[in-house]
Amino acid sequence: MDYQHPHILLGSGSRYRAQLLDRLGLTFDTAKPHCDEAAFDAELPADLAQRLAHTKAKSLLDAHPQAIIIGSDQVAAVGDTHLGKPGTPAVAREQLHKMTGQSIVFHTALCVIDGSSGQTLQGIDQTTVKLRPLSDQEIDRYVDAEMPLDCAGSFKVEKLGISLFESVRSEDPTALIGLPLIMLSQFLRQLGVSVP
Repeated sequence: MDYQHPHILLGSGSRYRAQLLDRLGLTFDTAKPHCDEAAFDAELPADLAQRLAHTKAKSLLDAHPQAIIIGSDQVAAVGDTHLGKPGTPAVAREQLHKMTGQSIVFHTALCVIDGSSGQTLQGIDQTTVKLRPLSDQEIDRYVDAEMPLDCAGSFKVEKLGISLFESVRSEDPTALIGLPLIMLSQFLRQLGVSVP
């Protein structure tokens, strides 16, 4: 049976988020949102993630007024210190050295806006990852093997990065990859989208 859905737009240029959304079996388009991702002075990691998820979704509303727009953002932090995407192998190694043996909280925010009704649904998932103590050689081998340069925290949980962990505490394992599918499925159902 063919189910009809409203136009769904993922407001993200991330291939990881697109791969996750594809798991729900929905037809969707992607568009890169327009927003400055810099943190405000003294902005807490969870507040930053929520603000950016909302800004990303809202930035696409004028161009796609009838769509259901999905915005998401993730901020990794040790305490109140934000961990950005490393961008280079040297920064990835430096981040992993600083985090070895510590707990990192990933704040993954979600904002879904229904352009037709104006309804906005927002939430945040917090996943805590504890890195095991890592040697310099382990860090070097990991960064050389996986080059996690576009991932906050300098690792890819869905790949070899899992070997760096001592534990993961999460209500939704997909949130750690960048898009909390349990929450997103709930929001889409509230907006009348059949999932599954």
